[in-house]
Amino acid sequence: MRPVSKRNATFQYWQTLVNNRTKRNRAGEMIVQGVRPITLALDSALSPRAVLISKETGRSHWAERTISAAEAAGASTFLVDTELMKELGEKDDETPEVLLIVEIPPDDLSLIPVSSNPLIVALDRPSSPGNVGSIIRSVDALGGHGVVITGHAADPYDPKALRASTGSTLMMPTARLTGPRPALEWVDTLRASGVDMQIVGTDESGEHNVWDVDLTRPTLIVTGNEHSGISSAWKDACDVLTRIPMTGHASSLNASNATSVLLYEASRQRHPRSIR
Repeated sequence: MRPVSKRNATFQYWQTLVNNRTKRNRAGEMIVQGVRPITLALDSALSPRAVLISKETGRSHWAERTISAAEAAGASTFLVDTELMKELGEKDDETPEVLLIVEIPPDDLSLIPVSSNPLIVALDRPSSPGNVGSIIRSVDALGGHGVVITGHAADPYDPKALRASTGSTLMMPTARLTGPRPALEWVDTLRASGVDMQIVGTDESGEHNVWDVDLTRPTLIVTGNEHSGISSAWKDACDVLTRIPMTGHASSLNASNATSVLLYEASRQRHPRSIR
């Protein structure tokens, strides 16, 4: 166990995993905060690199199990000063017992399962880490199989996104791509292999109400940027543009809520007896 009591180079490196997207992705590591995300991280295929602890004795049973599991998986252990742990855990009034540093998974579309009627979400240039995390949580909760993020977008491995997903990001296959083209080439490959994938875009001016779209088919749901909507490249590629009818003064929902509505409708259509 290595002590870290000052803002030395090791601590400053951990800070970059919290605050600096470029350095986080260059290092290929992220910091995981919170009981459920840390537990899921250790249950996932991700490799734990380090476990940070705030005290040597008097730990909870969960913390003891977590530290043992991380060490057994090859993680290095660091005893970190209380104030430094608060800063890394982004908490002002509570000291985390444990923080975990794990590898960032590869952006590999082949990791998204497509063999059994896939339901996948593509996020086009999302700007909010919180929205990205919330959408990934909904994909996980409502039977989706993967997430594709295209263009200049918020990082799903930002701590804000990880917290909003309550750890689902660590379990849900997610691929970040430079733009729509590699995603559309992937869809073409799937179609050529016999997967009858439809692309369904969400747009307030869409011609079809959400409940009129057949979402029991293999489906890629596309959600646009929070401010500008779906890009023209994605819109041109959509087989269907769907809308969520509004009855109040608002003309649309935010990206996270709109995606969740479509995912719920897809789940309702696919499993009508299991959703009440």
